[in-house]
Amino acid sequence: MHHQLEKHYVNRIGWLRAAVLGANDGLLSTTSIVIGVAAASPDRNTIILAALAGMIAGAMSMAAGEYVSVSSQEDTEKADLLREKRELEEMPEVELRELAKIYEKRGVSKETALQVATELTNHDALAAHAHDELGINEITQAKPLQAAIASFASFALGALLPFTVSLLAPINQMVYFQYGFSIIFLMILGAISARTGGSKISIAVLRICFWGTVAMGVTALIGHLFGVSMSSL
Repeated sequence: MHHQLEKHYVNRIGWLRAAVLGANDGLLSTTSIVIGVAAASPDRNTIILAALAGMIAGAMSMAAGEYVSVSSQEDTEKADLLREKRELEEMPEVELRELAKIYEKRGVSKETALQVATELTNHDALAAHAHDELGINEITQAKPLQAAIASFASFALGALLPFTVSLLAPINQMVYFQYGFSIIFLMILGAISARTGGSKISIAVLRICFWGTVAMGVTALIGHLFGVSMSSL
């Protein structure tokens, strides 16, 4: 009888978070920009330029922000590892007892905890302390470049959808087309992210559609008011 290995999703947290955030932001922010501009000034060239500018600037901003943020996390991890390495060299016995205490708190007997700590220390002391004391492992370790690339690509992909609609939709119905297609895209994105992350699809779809509608509604209102005020000058 073959036993199927359990499927876990924690190893997807790093890239999934950046990809979902990027695609959602690219789609929503670019659509909101286009809707706001279309409500203020229904000119196709202006709308296309706004969509293109929003896509390029947003993708660069997302990538830069994600890289800086995750790099800060990586710097902290490196500093902690360096400090832990120094402590292992200067007071190995204290660090051994500290590691054993961690296992004791998890429910392991004192003798077994010391034996496990000793064996792991002999194998790779720094790796043992990094994993069990600092909470740093291969899955959760910060990867700035990976996060930045995922954010850039996903934002650009998300923004490409409203940009395409701005090229093809009837100019006098641009706001409605943008909203309709964006809601469809948001539903698909919410379902994909929930499926990939192993969470409930209906909740993810409702959440992303609700906040998407709020964002697009606010920008449409601002654009409409701005257009009315400009036309009255």
